[in-house]
Amino acid sequence: MSAAINNRYEFVYLFDCENGNPNGDPDAGNTPRIDPETSHGLVTDVCLKRKIRNFVEIVKKQESPFRIYVREKAVLSTVRGEAYEQVETDAKADKIKLGRDFMCKNFFDVRTFGAVMSTKENNCGQVRGPVQLNFSRSIDPVMPLEFTITRMAVETEKEAQSQDGDNRTMGRKNLIPYGLFRAEGYISAHLAQDTGFSEDDLELLWASLINMFDHDHSAARGKMNARKLFVFKHDSALGNAPAHKLFDLIKVDAKEETGKPPRSFADYENGISVDKDNLPQGVELLEML
Repeated sequence: MSAAINNRYEFVYLFDCENGNPNGDPDAGNTPRIDPETSHGLVTDVCLKRKIRNFVEIVKKQESPFRIYVREKAVLSTVRGEAYEQVETDAKADKIKLGRDFMCKNFFDVRTFGAVMSTKENNCGQVRGPVQLNFSRSIDPVMPLEFTITRMAVETEKEAQSQDGDNRTMGRKNLIPYGLFRAEGYISAHLAQDTGFSEDDLELLWASLINMFDHDHSAARGKMNARKLFVFKHDSALGNAPAHKLFDLIKVDAKEETGKPPRSFADYENGISVDKDNLPQGVELLEML
C-alpha cells in the first residue's frame, strides 16, 4: 500500500434524492429527517459512512488492507480477536498498541473514520480517523410525505382468520419528492500519519463517493445520485486556509424563481457557482464529478 497522505483536504459533496427516503429516523417512525425550524432535510454522517463502507466491501471483497470492520451483523469483539492472535507479548499496554496497529493496517474504515475499540474484550484502544463528515443538509426545504400501502397477503394463518377473508394488510411508506443535499468533509494529513491513511485509500474514498449510490438502490430510498464532488487540496499538511472560507467559495441555489419547489437536479444545475478567483494561495480546487 502507498504511503500516508501529506496534504490536507476539504471537500463539498452534492447528492440528491427523488421520490425516496434518504435517511429515515427510527425514533420517528422512519420518517425523513428534517430540521424542524427550517424544514430542510438532513442526512447523518453515519448514513454516508455506511454507504462508503458497503462500496469498499463490494470492490475489495474483504481483502486486507481494505477490510471493513463495522459490517452488518458483525460481532466486533470477535473481529478484534484476530488482532490479539497476532500479538506475541504478555504486556497489556503493548497488546493494546499492537492490536490498534493491526486494526489500522488491515481495516479501511478504522484508518479512515477511526473507531472506539477500548472495550474489555480484545481491547484495541481508540483511533481518531482523519476523514470526518458533517451532517448533510438540503439546499431548500423538503416536504416529507406519508402514504398508506397494502400487501395482498398475510404472514400467518392467525392473521388470515382475523381479516374476515380479506388477506390485505396495511402499511406506511415515507418519502420526499425531491431534495438536493450538501455534505462537507475534512481530511487531516496529521491524523493520516497516525492511522496510515494512504494515497490509495484517498483514491478509494473519492471513488466511493462518486459511485456508492449506484450500488445502494432500494424502493425505500428512491432515486439517489451523486451530483458534484469539489475537492480542496492544500499544498501542505497543516493547510493554507480555514475550511469555512473554502466552503464559502461554493454556492448552490435554484436557478430561478419559478414559484414551484425544485423537483430535479436540472432546477439547480445552472445555480452552482464556484468562486475560483478568490481561491487562496496554496490551495488547488479539483472537480472530481
